[in-house]
Amino acid sequence: MPGEEMRAIICSQWCNYNDLVLTKVSRPSLANSQARVRIRFAGVSFATTLVVAGKYQRKPSLPFSPGTEIAGEVMEVADGVTRVRPGDIVFGAIDWGGYSEEITVAATNLHVLPDGLEIKKSVALAISYPTAYGGLVWRANLKKSQTLLVLGAAGGVGLAAIEIGCVLGAQVIGVASTKEKRKVVEAHGGKAIDGVDLKKKIMTLTNERGVDVIFDPVGGDNARQVLSCLAPDGRLVSIGYASGIIPKVGYNILLVKNIAVMGFNYGEYVGWGPVDNRNAYTARVDAMQKKLLDWWQSQAISPTIHACFQLDDFRDAMAEVMKRRAVGRVVLEIGR
Repeated sequence: MPGEEMRAIICSQWCNYNDLVLTKVSRPSLANSQARVRIRFAGVSFATTLVVAGKYQRKPSLPFSPGTEIAGEVMEVADGVTRVRPGDIVFGAIDWGGYSEEITVAATNLHVLPDGLEIKKSVALAISYPTAYGGLVWRANLKKSQTLLVLGAAGGVGLAAIEIGCVLGAQVIGVASTKEKRKVVEAHGGKAIDGVDLKKKIMTLTNERGVDVIFDPVGGDNARQVLSCLAPDGRLVSIGYASGIIPKVGYNILLVKNIAVMGFNYGEYVGWGPVDNRNAYTARVDAMQKKLLDWWQSQAISPTIHACFQLDDFRDAMAEVMKRRAVGRVVLEIGR
């Protein structure tokens, strides 16, 4: 109940992720249009290190608990909330607070998990799969038989893009750094290559035509290199900079090759934009999530969890991400 204590990882000042503190705080109060969720699992991502360092495009008020991807059980709902009800198993993207035993969150951000699907894996449908779907379908308009290139293909959002590209009927190429990661990419339907002589490999695989869409969660030197591999009317979708390097693009190549570079930020659709428009996008997001859940139930997609760590081991969980060992998603188990 509100006022009682719960465990949470707290950021009291902008800091290194390893300086976060696991402590006890008061349970949050329930506000209008919200649901209270007992969190079972939360996603661990590179972006969290930027948030707690104060380097992300959005800054929460201090102190706060990080974590934006959750899965858990609804405990109670505010008056008038009908979207979810107590006892529902749900997942969703939230503003902050995922590294806590409980959260109160706008009900519109929650999606009910159908019976038979694993709650731990549903964390990947909070942000990773919607980012891949939105970038490929809403922004790049990827079509059947077109060629898709995915950078960082063995990561959580990269594997999601591989799978969604295959479901859409595209010819999919994934770039991954190790033999183990390339095996996983191929198991999920993509043709896997490494980053050595990347342009040459891509052009050879496409008979010198190039690719129609590039999905890029990495940035850095590979992004600059592959931009010249776009076919006429090709599109590069930039969704993140896991390399730590934001590439610079000379406008002349866009003109000469008749190509486009576009960004996609799923946060705009769940209330993270300069203006909170989550309610305006609810129907669109719900339709996408229904499609993703249908694909999962039919085994057309298969969310991959690389490792699950206990809440006390939150530093080890992030180390797995930062050392680039993760194949799929890393999650924290918050409660049972």
